[in-house]
Amino acid sequence: MGQTFSLGRLAGIRIGVNWSVLVILALLTLGLAEGRLPEAHPGDPGWLYWAVGLVTAAAFLLSLLAHEISHALVARRHGVEADSITLWLLGGVARLRSEAPDPRAELRIAGSGPLVSLVLGAVFAGLAALIRAAAGPGLAAEAVAWLAGINILLALFNVLPAAPLDGGRLLRAAVWRRTGDPVRATVVASAAGRVLGWSLVALGLYLVLLGAGFGGIWLVLIGWFLVAAATVEGGQARLRELLSGVSVREAMSPDPVTAPASATVEDFLESPAFRYRHSAFPVVGDDGAPAGLVTLHDARAVPAAARATTRLAEVMLPLEEIPTAAPGDPLARSCPLSRPPPPAARSSWRTAGWPASSPPPTSAGSPPG
Repeated sequence: MGQTFSLGRLAGIRIGVNWSVLVILALLTLGLAEGRLPEAHPGDPGWLYWAVGLVTAAAFLLSLLAHEISHALVARRHGVEADSITLWLLGGVARLRSEAPDPRAELRIAGSGPLVSLVLGAVFAGLAALIRAAAGPGLAAEAVAWLAGINILLALFNVLPAAPLDGGRLLRAAVWRRTGDPVRATVVASAAGRVLGWSLVALGLYLVLLGAGFGGIWLVLIGWFLVAAATVEGGQARLRELLSGVSVREAMSPDPVTAPASATVEDFLESPAFRYRHSAFPVVGDDGAPAGLVTLHDARAVPAAARATTRLAEVMLPLEEIPTAAPGDPLARSCPLSRPPPPAARSSWRTAGWPASSPPPTSAGSPPG
């Protein structure tokens, strides 16, 4: 899922959101404003429920962002750079450039997210208690208590030992440490992810038959996503195993067709030299050194009237934003096989924390708070 809106950079990491986050923000706000808040404290104006619900839902998204940032920062401490963090319909994705170097690093990277969510839950719980002590029960205390419950449930769901959740990463670290085989560890974690996913699908279908409606459908969606992500991850692990011992040199094209950065988009699209069955071409500078990569899609996106004056250097993807490899590097570590949604499909809305009485999906267990 790509970034629809960019929120800038935090600690050098690009932060963005997919448009689907607006759907979740709306559902959370609706569930709080029409469900939990008026049921817990009836008699307040409707606009107040909606205002508190919106602020609370936004605070939860910030909590989720903190969860993902912790993964990225701990990964950086272990030599694994993070490109970006994107919030989307089913949670957050922290895109890491490579795998953890060893089981201990994997354990720390994976465990940091649930730990942050647990700490946030404790902080919100303490804040809710202080608000109740100072001002008595009210909407503010109820909203903060909801944030405490959903963060704690987020942490607990995350540590279930199944990929691609954080718990799957913890399981992978344990198996990797025990066997010394990261590929086998990934296969074990992905198998556990498929079991959990199908279990959620079955539970969701059962709830639909009982009349749970959207809540059951939501569980089916979460389960299906886990199954798909775990299956992809397991397949990639097996592919890495097959590619072990193969170098980039053995798979690369020694003399690829390149496009000069100074060429116009019009020349690039119309020249017979680039009429190959390729969707992208390396771009080189005047000195012949690699400068970036240009895709046919990006070139064709340039308006026809501007193609004659637009250089490839203006539409290409810069070299620093492209994963690169040396001819002698292992192919298994150089091709784009890193975690499908890297450690982060883990932050899917965890089926935890939806107000049980509201139209949006209910939690897998009981509502927090």
